[in-house]
Amino acid sequence: MADRRTLVRPPPLDPNKSAIENVLELTELTQIGPDMFTNTRPLWHPPGARGIYGGAVIAQCLAAAQQTVPTNFSVHSMHCYFVLAGDATIPVMYYVEHIREGKSFATRTVQAKQRGKAIFTTTMSFVRENSGGRKTVNHAVPLPQNIVPPDEDGSEVDDEEGNGPFVSKRIEILNKDSKDPHEKRTRQWIKAKGRISPQGGHQAHLSALAYMSDSYFIGTVSRIHDLWRFGTPPNPPPNGKSTPEMEHRRQYMRKLKESEGVHGDAENVGEGKRPEVGMMGVVRLKEERPVARAPGSKL
Repeated sequence: MADRRTLVRPPPLDPNKSAIENVLELTELTQIGPDMFTNTRPLWHPPGARGIYGGAVIAQCLAAAQQTVPTNFSVHSMHCYFVLAGDATIPVMYYVEHIREGKSFATRTVQAKQRGKAIFTTTMSFVRENSGGRKTVNHAVPLPQNIVPPDEDGSEVDDEEGNGPFVSKRIEILNKDSKDPHEKRTRQWIKAKGRISPQGGHQAHLSALAYMSDSYFIGTVSRIHDLWRFGTPPNPPPNGKSTPEMEHRRQYMRKLKESEGVHGDAENVGEGKRPEVGMMGVVRLKEERPVARAPGSKL
């Protein structure tokens, strides 16, 4: 099993599906047990990162759970916890637990495991389409004006082959000069490459959104607090020769910094310079209320 990144040999890419659908494809393990899945294709380990790209685990947990609820149910909340760094050299196993089965709501808990230990866990709530009655209340933040979408051929965050499944474009930080971090706003335009297939349904679109959600989001912390987030350059090897892995990481970090207007290591950590991020996390508090329903209706 050493350096076996998938449990079974990956099939050829499906040309009828978008790149992100192929990346997130799951293999169901019905012969081993019910509601068990594993990654069909190898998962990306960003250069310099502690483990695999977190968006892949988020999205595949969602994709696994979606296969255990009726097709007319959509996820409306997802609470995620990263427990351990994922290892890109071995498969990830996804275990779906049925917590609630209702007429309008369903709840699932999914654990992503490697070597028998959970690396990620999430609890999701699903709601049946049009179960809120005839009248519902909706609102959304309006799309910013004069925003140029990203090019289909380019991406600011790619995988190790430079062929990531989505494209992204950074948008300037609002209130960047404010002394109060809570007044600043970071924004990003993201979209899946190509066109998600009709057979993927709304589930494929939601899984794609979950995959892309881990890009740029946590970096908000360092950007609004003006922290150096690119890490300390690795020490040179004793023999003075750079390894392919070190060169790969250097090229990736250079591309990432250039995408944000940072060049070289002139702003790196040290006395009198910007402090470096050691470890960070983002906490989002969300109040959830039942969906408004018409008088006399039942859940």
